[in-house]
Amino acid sequence: MSEDQTPRFALPVLHIGQAAKEQTHNEALALIDLALCAVVEDIGVDVPPDEPQPGQCWIVGDAPTGAWAGSARAIAGWTDGGWRFVAARTGLSAWCSALGVQVTFHDRWEKGVVRAARVVIGGEQVVASRQAAVPAPTGGGVVDVEARAAITSVIAALRTHGLIG
Repeated sequence: MSEDQTPRFALPVLHIGQAAKEQTHNEALALIDLALCAVVEDIGVDVPPDEPQPGQCWIVGDAPTGAWAGSARAIAGWTDGGWRFVAARTGLSAWCSALGVQVTFHDRWEKGVVRAARVVIGGEQVVASRQAAVPAPTGGGVVDVEARAAITSVIAALRTHGLIG
């Protein structure tokens, strides 16, 4: 941590004997308000909106202009004091109202990507890591064309959904 800000979100810190501590404290609260359980209007926006409302946020695109210049990929939030920015950090997430999905930063903003080792619903694991490829049916003493077609379709669907290689 530097003497002036926190290491992750660059929140301002108070100093012993500092005058006007409420300004530093209020700035930190404004930034926390933007980042904590964040909701953004849209993602990848390069031009600030004309009439934002206090509390509205956007994820800045790669080529920002105007008041957003120099804040690529940050969360830009409008406050009573003007624009404030929270720099993107790995794992930072927000709900994107325009897309109706969660967006998360991993070297870039990912839209609607869920990262997990497994999915559990109602206490039962329903999806885990991808398994090895399943070979298509071949050979056999009696070939059932309909059964073979059904099995081939199931294997294709599992591959399409990324459940097997």
